[in-house]
Amino acid sequence: MIKDKKERRHMRHRRFIKRLIPGGTKPRILVRKSLKYIYALLIDDAKGKVILTVSSMSQIPAGDLKKNSRKNVAAAELVGKAMAEAALKAGYQEVIFDRGGYLYHGKVKALAEAARAAGLKF
Repeated sequence: MIKDKKERRHMRHRRFIKRLIPGGTKPRILVRKSLKYIYALLIDDAKGKVILTVSSMSQIPAGDLKKNSRKNVAAAELVGKAMAEAALKAGYQEVIFDRGGYLYHGKVKALAEAARAAGLKF
């Protein structure tokens, strides 16, 4: 029996990772959340390397967000937009979206929709 919320999230993420094609051609965007910030990482699984990372902690100009709002949906939208711009600049148009076991709701959904609106395909 699974006891806590964290373990359920890890199990959902492991199910997703098992379905990935080994050595696939598309990189994946992994979403991670903490209590204060949201992070998006572009990972190349074939090489086993992180290509780039964007977070609400440092890459977003402080003028774009109100004080103490680096953890809300608006911050997630800015992270998604910044991730899409950086990925397109690096030459990646198509990616796989890995929500990290989190439910596709709230901040995760806002990040994904902002990345799609900025030009990423997934």
